[in-house]
Amino acid sequence: MADSTHGGHLGAVYAATAPNEVAAAYDKWAETYEDEMRKAGYRHPSVALALLTRHLPRGAGPILDAGAGTGMVGEWMGIVGYPVVEALDISSGMLAVAARKGVYSQLHNVALGGALPFADRQYAAILCTGVFTTGHVGAEALAELVRITQTGGIIVATVKGTVWEGGFAAEIDRLTRAGLLTLIEETAPYISMPGEAATSPSRAIVLRLNP
Repeated sequence: MADSTHGGHLGAVYAATAPNEVAAAYDKWAETYEDEMRKAGYRHPSVALALLTRHLPRGAGPILDAGAGTGMVGEWMGIVGYPVVEALDISSGMLAVAARKGVYSQLHNVALGGALPFADRQYAAILCTGVFTTGHVGAEALAELVRITQTGGIIVATVKGTVWEGGFAAEIDRLTRAGLLTLIEETAPYISMPGEAATSPSRAIVLRLNP
């Protein structure tokens, strides 16, 4: 089934066709987002966090939670050994909820997909959960994430199957052939929201930046 068949807030964010529409949809959803996603059995945060702890030494930082939303991943980062984490999200409403948790050292209200206001090789790791999905961000965002990740650092991302097949896998191949990165882990496809019958498969990946 296509993800476009979702209703409610989830349907609204998937139906958005421009960044300002995505931001507005998430702003409206911010206060109830976590409750609704937990009821849907949302798996991306736990899968991505497991991969991060497998490949990034404890204490490494800073880390950028890119597409942080309300901070569902961020609130666990210090617990598992990563004390310096920054949040980036297109939605100011979602970031306002994340800010109340007090787990991020900085908050950046910025959209992915264009130039990012960060220095080259600024982050030890970047975490992207639920970002590369229907109506959100595609392969065009990957090169900038690579630019701001440290040599030897990692990017952990969840990727919807349609986005993967729609150019994301090809972009990884291009960056690999250019000698910039290595795909070091890729999960089997899984359903990110088993409580939402219309959800199509995603996968999670780990990219390491080459010396």
